[in-house]
Amino acid sequence: MDNKLIFSGHETFHCKGFWLKKGYDYVRQGGKFTDESCISLGVGRNMVSSIRFWLKAFNIIDHLTEEITPLGDFIFDENNGVDKYLENETTIWLLHFSLIRTNFSSIYSIVFNEIRKTKPEFNKSNLAVFLNEHNISFNENTVNKDFSVLTRTYYSKSNDKEDSFSGILSSLELLEEIKHKDSNKYIIHNKKTNSIPVELLLFCILENDKYGLSISHKSLSSDTNSIGNIFAMNNDQLDEKLTELSSFYKEINYTSNSGVKELQFKNKSLNSYSILRDYYENQA
Repeated sequence: MDNKLIFSGHETFHCKGFWLKKGYDYVRQGGKFTDESCISLGVGRNMVSSIRFWLKAFNIIDHLTEEITPLGDFIFDENNGVDKYLENETTIWLLHFSLIRTNFSSIYSIVFNEIRKTKPEFNKSNLAVFLNEHNISFNENTVNKDFSVLTRTYYSKSNDKEDSFSGILSSLELLEEIKHKDSNKYIIHNKKTNSIPVELLLFCILENDKYGLSISHKSLSSDTNSIGNIFAMNNDQLDEKLTELSSFYKEINYTSNSGVKELQFKNKSLNSYSILRDYYENQA
């Protein structure tokens, strides 16, 4: 576990559905985040800070240079963006992937890569215990606020249909509230694996520069930022998706030799963004 973790920065606002597009357009037009940004963006100072934070957390702008990233252009570019207004659920899955992988807001990586496996039902107390066990210094109040924002990002109650209440990733239905007598807990499970196209999974695999031409099922299931962890898939769900993936691309084989399952690439010719763009163009 990386001890250099980032907490806070969102001003206790979860990301609203239109914020990423609004922030992207502002930066694309040459806008810088200053005191005058309130006027240009039409929101209060705290919300400006929050929009800036979420642009970095979702990797729409670089967290150091604050320049637009390839992912930002891929989604939101006025002429070539594949889903400027986030109308395709695949884009929401893509943003979920980017939020965890970017690790600018560390709680998301911790929860999906670590806590959900050791504590299937968890709350903010379990997060604090985990950080203490890994000798990670933190401010309890700050981490509690992060946890609250995380739940609002992924979970909206049945009556929270307005954009101001519903989190940007709530449509994925990854987070479920479990009511207990003493305190409520949450559980993460994926009930919508069928809504994740194999093109997106292949994009996520190709974006991991630690992978070679052969990748074990175990690595894809349980490595940090593996598709199994990020998309909360169990072994059967992952197996089904990898089988489907190998049937889509002649450059990929999914094999099982002596009980060891591996995803094998014949070469490195596949381009992650080209594959994903082809997917969106075929949806048009």
